[in-house]
Amino acid sequence: MYQRFVERRAEEALSDTPVVLIVGPRRAGKTTLVRKVGEAGRTYLTLDDRTVLAAARSDPAGFIRGLDKAIIDEIQRAPDLLLAIKRKVDENYRPGCFLLTGSANVLTLSRVADSLAGRMETIRMLPLARAEIEGKRPTFLECLFAGKLQGEREAIVGDALLEIVLLGGFPEAIRRESERRRQDWARSYLTSVLTRDLQDIAEIEKLAELPKFVRLLAEHSGQLVNYSQLGSRIHVSHKTGQRYVALLEQVFLVSTLPPWYTNALKRITKTPKLHFLDSGVLATARALSFERLKANRDVFGALLESFVFSEVLKLMTASDLRLTPYHFRDQQMHEVDIVLERDDGMIAGIEVKAAATVKSGDFAGLRTLAGACKERFAYGVVLYDSTDLVPFGDRLAAAPLSCLWR
Repeated sequence: MYQRFVERRAEEALSDTPVVLIVGPRRAGKTTLVRKVGEAGRTYLTLDDRTVLAAARSDPAGFIRGLDKAIIDEIQRAPDLLLAIKRKVDENYRPGCFLLTGSANVLTLSRVADSLAGRMETIRMLPLARAEIEGKRPTFLECLFAGKLQGEREAIVGDALLEIVLLGGFPEAIRRESERRRQDWARSYLTSVLTRDLQDIAEIEKLAELPKFVRLLAEHSGQLVNYSQLGSRIHVSHKTGQRYVALLEQVFLVSTLPPWYTNALKRITKTPKLHFLDSGVLATARALSFERLKANRDVFGALLESFVFSEVLKLMTASDLRLTPYHFRDQQMHEVDIVLERDDGMIAGIEVKAAATVKSGDFAGLRTLAGACKERFAYGVVLYDSTDLVPFGDRLAAAPLSCLWR
């Protein structure tokens, strides 16, 4: 069993908060986690059970009334339970009463978010990080802000890096031995998300068009979002295309990365970027195989960027640093793939390269960012396919991609 980054946070939250909600994509390991951290004697209920779901939907208050301490899986299937939980907690405010999981972000429902303010802590749990798979406690983010990254003599490079990115982080996919079987799992997973999870949270006008829309998004992973262009490809409006992306965010298939900007730079792109949250699922959606990536490293670049973005999000759940992720691009096309802003205003930048060599020009975006931030700029790194740490000036360096999980 993997040691998950969020386990410590979940245990701490249960010690002082009445309701703890673990949200993340289906099959990421949420149920395994809550059954591990939930102490013996806690009632377990899953809303994937049709009988349990029917009871929860027909009488939410009655369903909750008889529960003392409980785990409830897939709470998004009956969101009105959260209102009943709020009443139960208000009657008897005790820490650790309810441990919930959700495969959709129910907090986007305003009535739910408002009602549970101050009563519930939400913890996001993504598929396995590479460090979790290897059983390591990474310090990449702390070292990045401290400017203390190091080379990796045993860094994973070349074909081995391709394999890791294609693997993704879903436990069930990782356990499958062949690439074909992992792709079969990912196809089944996408079908489940599109036909089941989305239907739990919204009415979709063009359900039959969603697989095409997801494939289209996959081709644009790592790029700026153009809702009008995306919507037009399935004959829906800009607003509907934007709504579909937002719904896919709610079920943790994709994530939009907002732009970082400052008044110090006048001409900055203020459009979000889009990323898939699992590189294995992204590769399957784009029909990318090991042989195809090996033959065309240009295609690998976009896949690698989404992999690194997802890894950084996972590392943020393990770190005590309070960070907000962005991307940066100006009108001269100077860009930084990931910008991390610490709660004290310090900034670090991450650029991702699939190449085994790095040139001075690869730091153009990081230098622009550093100039805009001045003393707020902590460090900038180009992560690349090699083993060596190479300084490229003040607070800038190229570092192995393996730094992410060492």
